[in-house]
Amino acid sequence: MRQIFNFKFLSAIEQIDRESWHALAYRCDPFHQYAFIQALERSHSVEPQTGWHPQHLTIYQNDTLVGILPLYIKNHSYGEYVFDFAWANSYSEHGLNYYPKLVCAIPFTPVPGTRLMLKEDVDQAQLIPQLCKAIQQHAKQNGLSSMHWLFVPESLSTALNQQQHLMRRAVQFQWFNRDYQDYDAFCATLTSRRRKTIRNERRKVYEQGVKVERIYGEKITAEHMDFFYQCYQQTYLKRSGHKGYLNRDFFTRIYHSMDRNILLVIASRDGIPLASAFYMFDDKQLYGRYWGALEDISNLHYECCYYQGIEFCIEHNISTFNPGTQGEHKILRGFEPVYCYSNHWLAEPAFHDGVRRFLHQEDINIQSYKTNASELLPFKVTPQE
Repeated sequence: MRQIFNFKFLSAIEQIDRESWHALAYRCDPFHQYAFIQALERSHSVEPQTGWHPQHLTIYQNDTLVGILPLYIKNHSYGEYVFDFAWANSYSEHGLNYYPKLVCAIPFTPVPGTRLMLKEDVDQAQLIPQLCKAIQQHAKQNGLSSMHWLFVPESLSTALNQQQHLMRRAVQFQWFNRDYQDYDAFCATLTSRRRKTIRNERRKVYEQGVKVERIYGEKITAEHMDFFYQCYQQTYLKRSGHKGYLNRDFFTRIYHSMDRNILLVIASRDGIPLASAFYMFDDKQLYGRYWGALEDISNLHYECCYYQGIEFCIEHNISTFNPGTQGEHKILRGFEPVYCYSNHWLAEPAFHDGVRRFLHQEDINIQSYKTNASELLPFKVTPQE
């Protein structure tokens, strides 16, 4: 029997009932949870004034809500981590407007995730063509240049590609827990040279009088969060000249509503905090998100952002650690290259075809990059995918 779907676009998450959202997202990662997206919107980190206009898509069969897609109208490309600035420039050179555009994403979060949250009995093969048609109609009716699906699962990317929402691959680096009994068991899988280098990096941190502590759940205090936020702002000021995309109110909100999903790593000397790393986690994955230091200390970034995360995964039997986007230096510390996926549809046919040709050539380079990265892995025996 053919399933018919109806679609409705909403301008705020609070137009969707919390329980109805949870019924579709309860198996998803922390970033898809109602509390996380609500905190983005209520803190005004995400709103039209910041260039993120919520346009969440709800999917119905008759009067029953069967699916949700986090969706935004964007008037810039910042905070996405799938780079299309060259496409925007090309539009401008031809006298066309690339912005506003439509984006399916979790704002400021380059983490692969579900995106399309559905009831289990929904036939995706029937849904996807209707969904793409509805999105394209919405884009054309509202003067939106394009639709971009960011960090989607491979299966969804493949289905979208069949509907001319073009697949784009990139590479991230992730750590996989292969049932290690402890951190030493993980290190035993590395070559002796890399094992020695990592131990030296860690030892040098502690030789500088630094203490590193992992704090999570109800043990996190408001003071811990305040210090982390100070570090967060310091990093953005140094790197980008602004104080970060997310404001203090956002972090306060998720501290109160999602503390069971938060891990803080705090480094201190003589009781004075020096640096902090912010993670989120669930029972399957650890997600490294933000880091900052008030003092430059050799190797402290590696300790707080990688080694402490690996230890946490092993202790809590978490299978995967995504430390954040980019960074070839992760390879030699045991993080393996994996593909991540986005999809793109452009309303202007000539530009859509041009992007198709560009992505074909780009993918050849991406495949080569992943192969070369895999050859640098520090393991005695290359892990099987």
